[in-house]
Amino acid sequence: MTFGEHVFLYCERGTSEALLAEPINALSNIAFLITALVGLQLVLWRPPEERSADQFLLPVLVLFIGLGSLAFHLYADEGTALADVVPITLFMLVYLGFALNRFLAVPPAWTVLLVIGFAAIVAITMQVKCGEGAIGFPGPDMHDAKPCLNGSLFYLPALAALIVVGLILHERGQSAAPWLLWAAAILAVSVTLRSLDLALCDKVLIEGRKVGTHFAWHILNALALFLLLRASLEGGPLGEASDAQGEASA
Repeated sequence: MTFGEHVFLYCERGTSEALLAEPINALSNIAFLITALVGLQLVLWRPPEERSADQFLLPVLVLFIGLGSLAFHLYADEGTALADVVPITLFMLVYLGFALNRFLAVPPAWTVLLVIGFAAIVAITMQVKCGEGAIGFPGPDMHDAKPCLNGSLFYLPALAALIVVGLILHERGQSAAPWLLWAAAILAVSVTLRSLDLALCDKVLIEGRKVGTHFAWHILNALALFLLLRASLEGGPLGEASDAQGEASA
């Protein structure tokens, strides 16, 4: 594979190499750009003493997610595929580190180790392929292997981490919990729609044109990201939250 070689992953593009072969998929990336701008504005509305560098970083990463995805759905080659995946991966790693440190008060050293472990899990899932009645790593027995769930297996570790962190926060009464759990619920739906894009290709039509369900993944995923950005503005570490609750009860 070379950076300029075209890839055909989604229903709307089919086998076309045209720049505008995916107009719906391309336009739906506006949702990411709106989410990034609204998320940045939410940070700016906070008093300066309540802002942090990582709260600014998160919407910037969402902006790059939108731009990378837009580039991929216009050019659809190996180079833009990388531009699509890298910002998403960075956001997952940064947000996990943020949630562990700020919401769960995990010490920095342990946060780094947990993020590295999560990155290793994501890297492994990227290598797993599905063949005819089989799932595993590509080999002589899986010559017809393709990405599992139309490539959506990559997002399942993030979904699992989001659910686990959200439930822990809910159990401890942290105000960010509802935002994370709603984001997880929406992400579960959006991952399902992403996985079904090719399977429903003949059934999802706009004016007789096959569009699939990938555009819905963009819109719902942008909504889930907005909820995560909103959650990032909720308080500080659990230790601080517990102290505040203790002072209030006193």
